[in-house]
Amino acid sequence: MKVSGEFQVKLEPMDFSAQGAEGITLGRMSIDKTFSGALDATSKGEMLSAMTPTEGSAGYVAIEQVTGSLSGKKGSFVLQHFGTMNRGKNRLVLEVVPDSGSGELTGLSGTMLIKIEGGKHFYEFEYEFTDR
Repeated sequence: MKVSGEFQVKLEPMDFSAQGAEGITLGRMSIDKTFSGALDATSKGEMLSAMTPTEGSAGYVAIEQVTGSLSGKKGSFVLQHFGTMNRGKNRLVLEVVPDSGSGELTGLSGTMLIKIEGGKHFYEFEYEFTDR
């Protein structure tokens, strides 16, 4: 199955932030999202990031728990993020953590793409359910 929609995101700096060696800036942020469309849900999570002194080069990892409904099925699941920017060229992987689905979303697996267009955030979520 493949669904898409829009989401709003709020990122807030958290206590940890440090200037690393060689001009690297390390940071920690909270994530709060509201998804609309076939994924009607909210999420909460945390992100760790590293910004390099080279413009357009950075990396981040994040974990967020998504709670709500997916195509009418209620429950929650966890998304794991891995993202890098190499001088402006993005690579982003979002995957459902295995066995993190609960309720009617038990057995969920999948990957999510994020697009930002005109200042708005959009998702494309390709998923399936494995035998329970």
